[in-house]
Amino acid sequence: MRRFFYFKIMNLSPEQVSKYISRFIDILVDYSPKLISAFLILFVGLYAIRLINRIIRKVMIQRNLDPTLTKFLSDILLWALRILLFVTFISKLGIETSSFVAILGAMGLAVGLSLQGSLSNFAGGMLIIVFKPFKVGDTIEAQGVVATVLEIQIFVTKMLTANNQTVFVPNGSLSNGNIINYSMQGERRADLTFAISYDSDIKKAKEILLDVLNKNPKVLKKPAPEVFVKNLSASSIDFAVRPWAKNANYGAVFSETLENCKIALDEAGIAIQPYTIQK
Repeated sequence: MRRFFYFKIMNLSPEQVSKYISRFIDILVDYSPKLISAFLILFVGLYAIRLINRIIRKVMIQRNLDPTLTKFLSDILLWALRILLFVTFISKLGIETSSFVAILGAMGLAVGLSLQGSLSNFAGGMLIIVFKPFKVGDTIEAQGVVATVLEIQIFVTKMLTANNQTVFVPNGSLSNGNIINYSMQGERRADLTFAISYDSDIKKAKEILLDVLNKNPKVLKKPAPEVFVKNLSASSIDFAVRPWAKNANYGAVFSETLENCKIALDEAGIAIQPYTIQK
């Protein structure tokens, strides 16, 4: 095939070569205005899109919108404007756009059917961003995971557990399930149970436990810590010990209360029975 075209070109006469060159130049001259205007629209459009995107981002930041929502909306606007510019560009070149738009619609339908799970996660991400059941930096419990939110992405939420493991939870299941936000109120109560024997003095034990809470500087005074008899079981008297703490101090208050109450009860000669800690 190559040899055929080679001999065909070599057999052209000078008049035929001149005729083809002249025809090519005529076509180029006739088409050059469309070509120039199309690329002019392309370059100006790309610059305008960057400028518009920058302005929109700035306006949303000034309005104190959520950073995740700001990035998400600006990205959608960016790609929508790029698609519109591309359609305008090929239309200016003289390419029929109706068939192109039909192809895009068919592709969109096929992608939508094949990515139903991803679309569910996308919708879940939108719900989380709009209704804000939690934000970046909050400690939440959801889908069997207790962790701190690092990033709310379009399809998944990135979280970090207390033992430094990164967890990605799909937004679809996250938005449709129960979410416990430990950080939203700023303060948190630790619920502990101490069981003592029936031979012990109830009033004395209560005073000791309450004194331990009042001496801990991390325990909040308001709301006031509580100590009361929770249950009279078959083998023990169960005390509920409930100190309040700031979210940042919750772990320390929880562990220090366990340790200090055990030491104080031992020093007073009050025997501790087996008990269950309720978090």
